[in-house]
Amino acid sequence: MRGGHTGPPERKPCDLSAPTVVIAHGAWADATSWREVIARLQLKAVNVVAVQNPLSSLADDVDAVARVMNHQSWPVVLVGHGYGGTVITQAGNDPRVAALVYVAAFAPDIGQSTTDTANAYPPTACVAGFEIDAGGFLYLSQTAILEHLAQDLPAAENHVLAATQQPIRASALLDRVTQAAWRDRPCWYAVADEDRMIPPALQRGIAGRIHAKAFVLCSGHVPFLSRPKETTDVILAAVDFVRGRRRVV
Repeated sequence: MRGGHTGPPERKPCDLSAPTVVIAHGAWADATSWREVIARLQLKAVNVVAVQNPLSSLADDVDAVARVMNHQSWPVVLVGHGYGGTVITQAGNDPRVAALVYVAAFAPDIGQSTTDTANAYPPTACVAGFEIDAGGFLYLSQTAILEHLAQDLPAAENHVLAATQQPIRASALLDRVTQAAWRDRPCWYAVADEDRMIPPALQRGIAGRIHAKAFVLCSGHVPFLSRPKETTDVILAAVDFVRGRRRVV
């Protein structure tokens, strides 16, 4: 050993008794935004894949998740953030899905859209930061990212988010789910207690409605960036549950 440098910890071989984790990102982020959580799950020997959702329609995003799941071993723990919660609510009806993890996410019921889920709450201030292009895609202004999407991240990371943001087609937020996987699958929910995009009170209401095991994280809307360890712990709780159930069976 030279200079006392040991290098990064080695990744463990995948635990074959553990489910595969599949992550569906939400709006204004992408799969690489989950890199820290992905690395932490891999260090726990958990196989994990993050989907690059097109954010063009609910059907397109569900198809993207389904294609990824088709290449994974089962069972699967599906993770969704923000609008990604709507995606896993529909995609989670696949028989390979054993559990759902919602991270500051929407979870519509049958016949509801993402927008419907939030109708009982007044619009948050972030709405003023929406910018829509000719194709109907919603972007967030730089100010909205700094003040609402990721106010608890360093400014440099906010600027990276702004440069790499993935806009969502506004009509996707109006697409309705036809099945709600949370109705017959165990759920976990990470409430972002300082969220300025989705009111924490709404998140708590969703967690209660879907009978999820709730965890409260002291974070803004992107806890996978600001609180990666705590976010990973929520996912691992679902992984351990599914792993334990497999061993019993």
